[in-house]
Amino acid sequence: MTSKLSLLDNLGLCNNLLSLYLKTDGILNARKLFDEMPHRTVFAWTVMISSYTKTQELASALSLFEEMLASGIVPNEFTFSSVLRSCAGLRELNYGAKVHGSVIKTGFLGDSVIGSSLTDMYSKCGKLKEARELFTSCKNNADTISWTMMISSLVEARKWKEALQFYSEMVEAGVSPNEFTFVKLLGASSFLGLGFGKVIHSNIIVRGVLLNVVLKTSLVDFYSRFAEMEDSVRVLNSSGEQDVFLWTSVVSGFVRNCRDKEAVATFLEMRGLGLQPDNFTCTAMLSLCSSVQLLDLGKLIHSLTIKVGLEDSTDVGNALLDMYMKCSASEVEALRVFRAMISPNVVSWTTLLLGLVDHGFEQDCFGVLMEMVRQGVEPNVVTLSGVLRACSKLKSVRRVLEIHGYILRRHVDGEIIVGNSLVDAYASSDKVAYAWNVAKSMDRRDTITYTSLVTRFNELGKHEMAQSVTKHMYGDGISPDQFSLPGFISASANLGALENGKHLHCYAAKSGYSSSVWVSNSLIDMYAKCGSLEDAKKVFEEIATPDVVSWNGLVSGLASNGCISSALSAFEEMRMKGTEPDSVTFLILLSACSNGRLTEMGLEYFRSMEEIHNIKPQIEHYVHLVDILGRAGRLEEATGVLETMPLGQNALIFKTLLRACRYHGNLSLGEDMASKGLALAPSDPAFYILLADLYEESGKPELAQKTRNLMSQKGLSKKLGKSSVEVQGKVHSFFSEDVTTVEKTKGIYAEIEWIKSEIERSGFRYRGNESASYHSAKQAAVFGLVYTSAQTPVHVVKNKIMCKDCHDFVSLITRLVDKNITVRDGNQVHVFKNGKCSCKGDETSYVLS
Repeated sequence: MTSKLSLLDNLGLCNNLLSLYLKTDGILNARKLFDEMPHRTVFAWTVMISSYTKTQELASALSLFEEMLASGIVPNEFTFSSVLRSCAGLRELNYGAKVHGSVIKTGFLGDSVIGSSLTDMYSKCGKLKEARELFTSCKNNADTISWTMMISSLVEARKWKEALQFYSEMVEAGVSPNEFTFVKLLGASSFLGLGFGKVIHSNIIVRGVLLNVVLKTSLVDFYSRFAEMEDSVRVLNSSGEQDVFLWTSVVSGFVRNCRDKEAVATFLEMRGLGLQPDNFTCTAMLSLCSSVQLLDLGKLIHSLTIKVGLEDSTDVGNALLDMYMKCSASEVEALRVFRAMISPNVVSWTTLLLGLVDHGFEQDCFGVLMEMVRQGVEPNVVTLSGVLRACSKLKSVRRVLEIHGYILRRHVDGEIIVGNSLVDAYASSDKVAYAWNVAKSMDRRDTITYTSLVTRFNELGKHEMAQSVTKHMYGDGISPDQFSLPGFISASANLGALENGKHLHCYAAKSGYSSSVWVSNSLIDMYAKCGSLEDAKKVFEEIATPDVVSWNGLVSGLASNGCISSALSAFEEMRMKGTEPDSVTFLILLSACSNGRLTEMGLEYFRSMEEIHNIKPQIEHYVHLVDILGRAGRLEEATGVLETMPLGQNALIFKTLLRACRYHGNLSLGEDMASKGLALAPSDPAFYILLADLYEESGKPELAQKTRNLMSQKGLSKKLGKSSVEVQGKVHSFFSEDVTTVEKTKGIYAEIEWIKSEIERSGFRYRGNESASYHSAKQAAVFGLVYTSAQTPVHVVKNKIMCKDCHDFVSLITRLVDKNITVRDGNQVHVFKNGKCSCKGDETSYVLS
């Protein structure tokens, strides 16, 4: 014991041992020695405080400093510097100001190291003005470190131009910048523009500053931000040292700029030099695999992470989890990665949750969220946004309300990403008022807010409401962009609002959005649905590289407007130009063949889906196939399709065949189809209506009436006919009226009666059905005829298939007057001109009564 005490009395030996422990044995044993020392010099106190600061145990550093002051030892400039750095890290402004006072009292204010530390402390605590004033007062004694510290503070405060101004003053003051100065200046230039960074780079060259790996890495990062990857590679290949961080920066630059081949080549070159990839290299490569769906490469990188000992890295685990979720058809590998993670963080849980949503396991997301919270991991705004996306897909109002309550309790409802997700979740669940209330309560709305609203309103069929969103959007000072515009154009298309659609087209052209393929695709759809086929073709021809959606829009537009042969030719052209059809393409083709009575061609297209294009037919394709056979009178074959198709049967396919049975008068099969359809959809009035009509036309009026009575007893009624027409930019809606309640002498009804008399007076044959006298399509067509100029075509949109009476009536109007009238009912556009219709009088294109 005596010999130990004598050793501890040796200050020089103790100080040397303290330094040795800190370098080799860690801070805990060093602290034990420090506590046992009977006499502690300023050196011993300072070296311990400095160690706490370096290891980010900042509170311990300040606590030890307090003990030092209590012991009566006067700090030196190095002590103050470490303490001030701890204050900066903790953002302890008040304590830092007290230390500043001690610095002044002890006469160290003129020291350049302390001056730099004080400047850094004030700037990191948000007191940039005080930092500048302090720097200015010590400016004459400022060295390279002080200037660099001030420039760094300005960069962190996002005062990039001022940082470059300080650099100019630094040069004028005759202080030479070092490599760290230029690293900070390149960081500022990343936000100012390519030209600024190039000037800084030229300064580096002119001043002969050594290009060490830190500076080279900063240059590579700078150039990659502006997609100047050739310059990044030149910096990599310039003389001087290289390390894994530098190579990783180049790999990451290629990944960020979507140059996947160069990224892989650079990665392989780095491996060829014997450099071991680190967690940043692997995460960059896995990010590449995720973005371009390279599952095989992702698996190789996974193997490599195990070989180089990175399997325990949370960052690498997160990147692997993301890669497997995005690249694999199954979630199994991703779940295996997640379960193997030692310390999954909020990013890990969020990636898992988002991946489950994408893979269709929306219900499991809520269990993941609960388990995450149970494990003590707080969900962030991205996690909550992902859960709300699951609610949107499930259309579960109850779940949305639960998550909304949790968000309110967490006080994160003010975050715009959460607000937008809530708006989308409520709107997709048909809670329109809730969606609007959330949107109005948001502190700030953006284009995503309004894009969600217009998209969901369109999906719900609330097109007038979707169109009205623009008013609120402009009220917030927000203009539609290339993502929101398609929604507004789609609303115009579905309302038949051609004039409004043209205004949106002009806006897109003036704003530079007409080059967006999404905007162009929506314009093709809008013009085609409004019967302006030439305008649709023109928009298509202006697309530099049409995608499958563009081609689908053109083919669909031609087919729905009665140009069946042109539609099929467009499809062949699409294939010749190398665009692969998708499942939607074949829905369009099958519908075209059905409407065009091209039975054999339709059957051939259906066969080619799996045989040639590897597209598995879905229930919608089988519905069209049954319709093709049904229209051709091949009811036995259509029944065979129903019995042999590998998918579960649904009500729509029975309804389609029932409609064919009615047209061809097959009562027994029709009864069977109605029975099977009603078993699946007992509340669908269409089955009762079609069956009653089939009985009526088969000479069984008693059964027809019995069917209608049964429908009434169940509280079911025929869908109310609604038609709309745009006049002078405003959409006017009309509803079918009961003939017994109509005052025929007033308004539009009087106009309809007058036109009927003109048809008779002109000698045209028209046998009007009294019950269809005031159907909505007639009202809308006549209103358009009366209130538009002679040159303006009339475009009517109807919510269900037009009846034969309305079809004949509108056709005869175009014989009386030189006026084009189009009526869109469902997916078909009837173009009436000179008494003829584009459907060529095909009776399966409209309802017979």
